[in-house]
Amino acid sequence: MERQRDWVTRAAILVPYAWLIAFFLLPFLIVLKISFSQTTIAQPPYTPLLDLSAGWEGLKDFFAALSAENYKTLFSDSLYAWSYLKSLQVATISTVILLLIGYPVAYALARAPRRWQGVLVLMVVLPFWTSFLIRVYAWINVLQHDGLLNRALLALRIIDAPVTWLATDTAVYLGIVYSYFPFMVLPLFAALERMDDTLLEAAADLGSPPWRTFFQVTVPLSLPGIAAGSLLCFIPIVGEFVIPDLLGSSSTAMIGQTLWLEFFGNRDWPVASALAVVLLCILVPPILIYRQREARQMEG
Repeated sequence: MERQRDWVTRAAILVPYAWLIAFFLLPFLIVLKISFSQTTIAQPPYTPLLDLSAGWEGLKDFFAALSAENYKTLFSDSLYAWSYLKSLQVATISTVILLLIGYPVAYALARAPRRWQGVLVLMVVLPFWTSFLIRVYAWINVLQHDGLLNRALLALRIIDAPVTWLATDTAVYLGIVYSYFPFMVLPLFAALERMDDTLLEAAADLGSPPWRTFFQVTVPLSLPGIAAGSLLCFIPIVGEFVIPDLLGSSSTAMIGQTLWLEFFGNRDWPVASALAVVLLCILVPPILIYRQREARQMEG
């Protein structure tokens, strides 16, 4: 019985590792291998292909044919560097805007009466039960030249003529902030809702004004929620494709659009794979730093 229980425990531990190997490590190794290949007109459009029937000699020929030319191309063409920098810029600014808007909303949700909290959180999440693509298309109707936004601003006499919103950086930021809003609010709400209110009462009893209590007690205690929400937004925004493609212009070409163009437009799988590998290398360090900090806090 004891041995059977140990076997079940070991199997349960192996499940997440098996999941990571099957759905992360193996696909990543395939993409990594393609990034060292060369483009060719065939299916799949790259060489060399691994032929196990050729034995050891075939394996040696396979590794000898791999090349780092695609990575040299990435660093020699300013288009790719521009796409990476644009993606990081959009992701950083969007994450800051999301934090500035999401923190007051999460704070209000956490301070609301407990019987209303479930309903209020549902109101934040409810619009996202609709398809992501449909919601982004809806923004086209709102932002186009004769759309709802221009008509509302004209009716309020805020502007004298329609403003060009669509195909601008502003449209991309609007779409991204709207789409990723719950990913910022929910981790912040979880951190603020767990906060011990007696700490706030103790600060007030010691004569601390509300604004100082907020910046010296509330904000530091909600740092795990800030970090989690920022990572949940920043990482997918860097690789965002749909929103900049539908709402942006050629000047807002992010790395997700460049990847799509290389894969499906130019059918240059090796360069596209190299782009994806470099993107992963950029995004992994902040995740590891966050995990290390979280582990230290749990140990403390």
